[in-house]
Amino acid sequence: MSEFIERPVDSLWLILPLLALIAALYSSVGHGGASGYLALLSLTTLGAGAPWLKSNALCLNVLVAFLAFFFFRREGHFQHRLTWPFVVTSIPLAMLGGALQIPEGLYDTLLSLTLLWAAWRLAQSALAEAIEWKGPPPVPVALAVGGAIGLTAGVVGVGGGCFLSPVLVLLGWADAKTTAATSAVFILVNSLAGLAGMATTHQFQVEASLLGPFALAVVIGGLAGARLGARNASETTVRRLLAAVLVVAAARRVIGMFF
Repeated sequence: MSEFIERPVDSLWLILPLLALIAALYSSVGHGGASGYLALLSLTTLGAGAPWLKSNALCLNVLVAFLAFFFFRREGHFQHRLTWPFVVTSIPLAMLGGALQIPEGLYDTLLSLTLLWAAWRLAQSALAEAIEWKGPPPVPVALAVGGAIGLTAGVVGVGGGCFLSPVLVLLGWADAKTTAATSAVFILVNSLAGLAGMATTHQFQVEASLLGPFALAVVIGGLAGARLGARNASETTVRRLLAAVLVVAAARRVIGMFF
């Protein structure tokens, strides 16, 4: 525990409602929120190091992605034919990515680039309502895309929804609601795979005194967001808000690497 620095109590109480808000926003579009948790936790003094960030973000991701999948599936938006090819190849590669140990500087760079990329794609997907739904892609294409996203997600410590959702919507492979259901499953299994990969290399770092309150906050937010998102058609405002949050967080990390 020596790598953890002093934790002011007021920081914890400030972060909990923000975690709930992130969970609500992300779950409303079928996401677990890992990129948002990474952005927020990286700005706090609650912990230090890539393993700590990834471990907590993926644990919270599992909870919120499960809630998102439950509500979107209950509303009839889940399609097995679309989902399984992405999942099959992503699981082993997400485990591999989670097991990789990368230098702190490289991790910071990857995290910043991930947040910027996610922000850009989410902003673009806000205009995707006019894109024609073409149906699921060929299985070989989905297998390749799922594997590539799974590996990236495992390395960075996210479930991969911030990569998969824009691809599905912008390429016309699924409408917004179906995309949300597929992303929720993808995020859930890849978050578990990433955690397994971290555990095998002894990188898993969480503290019950922090993870417990974190989990309660995201469950509250995730319940509200998932129920709302599964029953409402428009997600344009949510995507724009997420894009803005990710841009600010990524810019802060990029600046922090040089100053």
